[in-house]
Amino acid sequence: MHYPDSIYTARMNDQQRAWFYAEYERARKDEIAGVLFAIFLGGFGIHHFYLGRTGLGLLYLAFFWTPIPHVLGWIECFLMPARVRAYNVAAATMISSGILSYPPPPDPYRQATVTGVPA
Repeated sequence: MHYPDSIYTARMNDQQRAWFYAEYERARKDEIAGVLFAIFLGGFGIHHFYLGRTGLGLLYLAFFWTPIPHVLGWIECFLMPARVRAYNVAAATMISSGILSYPPPPDPYRQATVTGVPA
């Protein structure tokens, strides 16, 4: 399992970090799958649907009967690793900012203080 850089989890506690990794594992895309989609199903735009780019996917699907999307799919197989990495960075950033926007849960092991005097 390849986890993203710690820049996304630097300000998180252990519970938030576990939540981040669970959400990131669900959201991340695989570079090899993206390349294979572009090679074998690129003429149908499946590689664009894989990255959530439905507009381009529909455009490819509308013109799949011409050779243009098939040639573009073959060319885009070389661009897919960088696109998948960019997608994963955007997903990690979005998940991290979403988790950090929630207030941290109270620590059950921390003792409360009464008027500045430790308990």
